Amino acid sequence: MNLELDLLRAFVAVVDTGGFTRAAERVHLTQSTISQQIKRLEENVGHSLLIRDRSIGGAQVTEEGELLLGYARRLLAISAEAEQALRRPTAPKTVRLGLPEDFAGRRLIELLSGFSSASPHLRLDTVSGWSFELRRLLDNGDIDLALVKREPSDAHCLGRWPEALVWVAGMSGELDADPVPLAMFPQGCIYRQRATRAIEGTGRMWRIAYTSQGLIGVQAAVASGVGISLLPMDAVLAEHRRLTPADGFPEQPPSELALIARSPRLDAPARALADFLVRNVGSIQQGTPSDD
Repeated sequence: MNLELDLLRAFVAVVDTGGFTRAAERVHLTQSTISQQIKRLEENVGHSLLIRDRSIGGAQVTEEGELLLGYARRLLAISAEAEQALRRPTAPKTVRLGLPEDFAGRRLIELLSGFSSASPHLRLDTVSGWSFELRRLLDNGDIDLALVKREPSDAHCLGRWPEALVWVAGMSGELDADPVPLAMFPQGCIYRQRATRAIEGTGRMWRIAYTSQGLIGVQAAVASGVGISLLPMDAVLAEHRRLTPADGFPEQPPSELALIARSPRLDAPARALADFLVRNVGSIQQGTPSDD
């Protein structure tokens, strides 16, 4: 038995309107097409469904037609419900954001959670990595936006924030060791490049005493006296001692945190996130809660 929806729709229209002519007007078909569809439906189910009543110019349902009518209405209603559901987005639109491995930690997550709560129609996917990795992901189209650490630059970006850098060491330990022991992030990190060049500029040598992929590891190594590091101001812990030029470590100009995009023409989800970050990233660096 083949219960085609178009045939059921014609059948219900004839019953509801009381005739073939008015049913044809309802479903925007010709009267002859409606008649052919009813005939096909009757052949499919093996029963007569309608009796033409020429005295009133209409049609009446048979017992089998009356039985089929309830099922036909339900099937058409389910079909309409499915069509409406499929027209709605099946999932929120996704925007993909790359984040520096060492940036802001919990405060940034709280900020992004606020964005997600305020934008339930968007899905936020994040990936953490070093800036050179995030640039590669951006170039490959794997992410839409990225917050990257870089030297101050006039290169195009959606937003930029200066990042104060300070030398830090443990509370005790020698500061005049040569080579200078460094607790650093992996190669390619802007802090590592800055630190090694600055020490070389003083005429001293350096050695990598400790390397960590994560900020917590570098912070702990510095606090325990394993090595000296150059970190952003907001990464300095109470267990750290800040070093100055008087200690033999030259003051460093700020680096830059920049928001960059995969394309100058952002779609609506990426633009919404970019605008949100431009308004709020500064509050994270200053350690103040966001109002958004």
